[in-house]
Amino acid sequence: MGMLQRGLGSKMKQYRQGDVLLKQISAIPSGALKAPADGDRVVLAYGEVTGHAHAIEAIQATIYKSGAQEFIEVLPGAVLRHEEHAPIPVEPGIYEIVHQREYEPNAFRRVID
Repeated sequence: MGMLQRGLGSKMKQYRQGDVLLKQISAIPSGALKAPADGDRVVLAYGEVTGHAHAIEAIQATIYKSGAQEFIEVLPGAVLRHEEHAPIPVEPGIYEIVHQREYEPNAFRRVID
């Protein structure tokens, strides 16, 4: 789907690829801890059905976690890739990673990609 802009006067960027949304924020929250990369990439979400993943090369991104929340710091040249979606260039910055949820009776759950 590509880049979305929030509000007419806003400079905060948003990117959506499948069930993953990146929302630009001003800083990594205090207390968030750096999480390990998966080999040569930083994985934002794994596909539970296909095994594919939404990922950025590890030399261009660092992921942080704080409880259930996830954040990513992106460097110049980063591209969000997934085997079933078009690649999306992501501008340098800090983003909150939001996973789309869907309703199922008596609960909400993450969308299975």
